[in-house]
Amino acid sequence: MSGRGRDALLWVALALPALTVDRLGLNEPREAWQEAAGLAVLALAAGLWRRNPPAGFAAAAALGVAAAPSLFTLSYGPALAVFALLMGRWAARLRPALLLFGATALAGTAKILVRGEDPVVEWLVLMGTLLFGAVFPWLAGRYLRQGRELSAAGWSRAAQLEREQRIVADRARLRERARIAQDMHDSLGHELSLIAVRAGALQVAPDLPERHRSAAADLRAAASDATDRLHEIIGLLREEGDEVAPLAPAGESVRALVERAAESGLPVTYVEEEQSATEEHGRTVHRVVREALTNAAKHAPGAPVTVEIRAAAVIVSNGPAQAEGPGPGAGSGLVGLRARIEDLGGSLDAGPHGDGFRLVARLPAQDEKPLPGPPAPAGTRIAYARRRTVMAFGAALATGVLLVGGAFAWYAYSRSQAVLDPADYARIALGRPQADAERLLPARTATDPPEERAPTPPPEGADCRYYRASGELFVSVEHFRICFKDGAVVQKSVIPKAGTGGGAEQERKR
Repeated sequence: MSGRGRDALLWVALALPALTVDRLGLNEPREAWQEAAGLAVLALAAGLWRRNPPAGFAAAAALGVAAAPSLFTLSYGPALAVFALLMGRWAARLRPALLLFGATALAGTAKILVRGEDPVVEWLVLMGTLLFGAVFPWLAGRYLRQGRELSAAGWSRAAQLEREQRIVADRARLRERARIAQDMHDSLGHELSLIAVRAGALQVAPDLPERHRSAAADLRAAASDATDRLHEIIGLLREEGDEVAPLAPAGESVRALVERAAESGLPVTYVEEEQSATEEHGRTVHRVVREALTNAAKHAPGAPVTVEIRAAAVIVSNGPAQAEGPGPGAGSGLVGLRARIEDLGGSLDAGPHGDGFRLVARLPAQDEKPLPGPPAPAGTRIAYARRRTVMAFGAALATGVLLVGGAFAWYAYSRSQAVLDPADYARIALGRPQADAERLLPARTATDPPEERAPTPPPEGADCRYYRASGELFVSVEHFRICFKDGAVVQKSVIPKAGTGGGAEQERKR
């Protein structure tokens, strides 16, 4: 269906209640030109809402205020709610809607004050009608709009997450490559260093023939060259800034690692003050010791090594080298080790110490509290936001119910207590003493006397009181007017209801 067709269908749907209410007599009668003007304004609003939703609501609100300052009309109330819903659904900005609500409230209040007919009740009805007939439908429209935007954002977010997932997968493959490279550096480098240590021990053996000594020296040099080439290959595989993944020692303890190095000919002393309790702590200690022993065997061959395991530190020191080493290395092992320990919250210091070298790794305490976990999942935050929204709507709804309920209760009470029974009206004769007549009168008087429909003006200087002829609500009814002067009844009149063309009058004067 085209846009004009939808506008016409909307106009028909909103014009139907106005025509039906008038034909059923559920509101005060209106002239034909008033009905035509109302239908024309509805047509204008139906044509404006797609291009300018606030303008459509403004037309409907102006029509409602013109029909009744309290906006409570069966003819145009549905139109007000529908255009408020459309404004919330299609208007992106909040400010025009808030300004329109404020302008509607001010216009209705001004008209109520000018009319001066029971302003408190009419103002309460105005606020309640504006709340339930305009603000709540507008909020419902905003909710629908936000739901549509969230759905679109959700699909966009899903596409973005898919792209990020592919990036994460590529990153994981790169990190796995870096992990394998680090494993090669730590494990194979350590084994090659032990091979060089064994070859050095054979080289200095007193009972070994000279040609075997030469072969052991060549083996030691080859092991050192293989370690250097391994460092070069690792440098190609590793990426600068990659987080080094922790390597499991394949079930080997630190003591077993030290014993295996000692069996290979490395003079090492092991001192353990406290056993590592957690798996993460033990894995880090194993790696620190392995890297330190590898460096000692490579760069200080023959030097005595001391390994100390304490509660929060690992200290590995060696004395001066007893033979010539291959020279300083690339230092990639210590760089990766330092990054790992700092990620855990510790620190690593390595450098010359006396005639030798010392490495000190300070590890975080094992009983430290873990870092705070990730924030609550998005689903939990959304559920919390929904609960807050429901609570806000509930509070507004309760306020509106109290406001409108109080207005209707006061409206019904004030009018039901101002009803003068026609039989009692007939018993009040002209000239009857005021005290006797007041015994037949109700306790309250009508707060909205229809002076403009009175057949004759009241006597000059008389105290006139108005009463309703029936207890019907929300419709025009006849009123009785009783006027007192000098302590007696001087006039009694029947004021016809609206639309009767003057009606019958019962009036007598002294």
